[in-house]
Amino acid sequence: MIIPKNLLIVRTDRIGDVVLSLPLAGIIKKHYPGCKITFLIRSYTKSLVENNPAIDNFIILHEANNKPSVRDNVKEISSYSFDAAIVVSPSFIVTLIIFLSRIKFRIGTGYRWYSFLFNKKVFVHRKYAEKHELEFNVDLLKNFGINENLSTRDVRYNLFPVKGSKEHVEKELEINNILNGKPIVIVHPGSGGSAVDLPVDKFRVLVESIVSNLDVNVIVTGSESEKDLCEKLITGEKVKNFAGRFNLSDLIALVDKADLFVSNSTGPIHIAAALGKYVIGFYPKILSCSPQRWGPYTKNKFVFLPEINCTGCTREQCERLDCMNSIDIKKVFKKVEEICNDIRKRSN
Repeated sequence: MIIPKNLLIVRTDRIGDVVLSLPLAGIIKKHYPGCKITFLIRSYTKSLVENNPAIDNFIILHEANNKPSVRDNVKEISSYSFDAAIVVSPSFIVTLIIFLSRIKFRIGTGYRWYSFLFNKKVFVHRKYAEKHELEFNVDLLKNFGINENLSTRDVRYNLFPVKGSKEHVEKELEINNILNGKPIVIVHPGSGGSAVDLPVDKFRVLVESIVSNLDVNVIVTGSESEKDLCEKLITGEKVKNFAGRFNLSDLIALVDKADLFVSNSTGPIHIAAALGKYVIGFYPKILSCSPQRWGPYTKNKFVFLPEINCTGCTREQCERLDCMNSIDIKKVFKKVEEICNDIRKRSN
């Protein structure tokens, strides 16, 4: 069994992937409070770790032309004298960097051609979605003698907005007359291509139903490249398009102010789950994209799947049959209404 003292957790992929690795730090600290924990991440996800009380440090992956620099990363990582590393997001280049950094214990998958670079291998096929991604991540800690039975009721992400972003977001909400005591509903129609999405027309119908029937604030969010997509949901003055206006740190602060987050399978839905918000997600039946593996890991989630009767779903089949279009927006609105009524009861 390994007793970690100076641990590196490697998660150099996307927003949702990093969020679903955050609980590892708190779990390790519970068992080994003296262990120093550092995350290796990409620059655009640093806001997810920089205010986490269970994470002692973070290293930004050195990249040139969107490719990791072996030399620069090995030089920096080696200087920290890590005694163990967990490569949660495996790729050949990143795994090679960890190997060349001469870290004594290197934990990672045993099912890649480059797995010989790990000396503590984990033989689990995640693609079959037998567990949630977060639970797969926690299983990596068995190398430290940690056997944690995680559940949506006891998971702790330790994700908190930073003070400067909170102030910036509060100012923007005040300018837009959103700090008025009404529930805040965020609708996030994009996904960055990580899954098959609910059609934008369905999102528009949902937004129209919300603003016509509920006394709430509706904010549409997205990246700079999703501005036009988000604009299609602006049905009137009651709906605000905040797409492209906030960086990731500000988005965390904005979601923290919200009561309900509605979206496809995408990174920000995991931010909302980590912040304890109600979340409604739209997921295809494709096993590799399924909510069993990639759904929001929270007790406050409500997931809608296609109602079309199909089997052996693939991305090609899902797109050809237009599966996501079979989701009944009337049922989704009913759930939104129930949640908003519950929020009002709790605030009274």
